[in-house]
Amino acid sequence: QVQLVESGGGLVQPGGSLRLSCVASGFIFSIGNMGWYRQAPGKQRELVATITSGRSTNYTDSVKGRFTISRDNVENTVYLQMNSLKPEDTAVYYCNADVTSYYTLRPSDYWGQGTQVTVSS
Repeated sequence: QVQLVESGGGLVQPGGSLRLSCVASGFIFSIGNMGWYRQAPGKQRELVATITSGRSTNYTDSVKGRFTISRDNVENTVYLQMNSLKPEDTAVYYCNADVTSYYTLRPSDYWGQGTQVTVSS
């Protein structure tokens, strides 16, 4: 059984910063792409940023220059450093990872439970 657990969300004022973390645990053989998505009330879930196992990154245009995704392949953790936060960044942020477990030896898509980020004065 593979689990993704996010942490680091909260309430922050506009212009502030937060750092999200997501740890993958279980009988893990390897992890491919990892990423962060978000879903605001009344909106569809959208991609925020992704990072490959080789640390190539991709960002949605609205967060470029403000957010940084990184990963620790030893600790099976992905991070999202969010700076210069805006009210429109308010959403539930979800971690996603392409994980191969020792049980299946095939990649499967896993999601975390989500962490709330609220940007408000």
